[in-house]
Amino acid sequence: MLEGENQPESHRDDTNKNHMANTYHQVYIQAVFAVKYRDAIIEKSWRSKLMGVIGQLINETGCKTILVNGVEDHIHCFFGLKPSVSISNVMQVAKAKSSRYINDHQLTAHRFEWQEGYGAFSYSHSHIDKVYHYIENQESHHHKSSFKEEYVGLLQKFEIPYDERYVFEPLI
Repeated sequence: MLEGENQPESHRDDTNKNHMANTYHQVYIQAVFAVKYRDAIIEKSWRSKLMGVIGQLINETGCKTILVNGVEDHIHCFFGLKPSVSISNVMQVAKAKSSRYINDHQLTAHRFEWQEGYGAFSYSHSHIDKVYHYIENQESHHHKSSFKEEYVGLLQKFEIPYDERYVFEPLI
């Protein structure tokens, strides 16, 4: 169980003046986003540090990171969403500030960018372990299938209408 889960927000953080008394929540989100043009440039030598940076950025929004993991061309973020924070805000913070981190530390040969957009998928409490292990095993998972196959599979599984022309930016 996540820290503070199923407790009124007013009891979790008395310093927050924007709390909602007697508000209970349990919202789990898996967000997925890719490197621009799906370039395979997130190197193993600094990948785990990047995952930690992204997890901390998610926590700074007031959400609770469960796991961040990925491979050379995309990232999966699994977190408990705070109801007063939008998913788009969490993604904007995580993507913009992690791009800045990568560029400030000159981790890539050229300017780093995430692809525009993301996928966001919600899960019930009973799915936490399964989703956690799925994200934890990204490297072995992608020996069997590509990121595009994985992403389109998630869209189909969640019955999210999409136009394949707009799912990914064209490769260079």
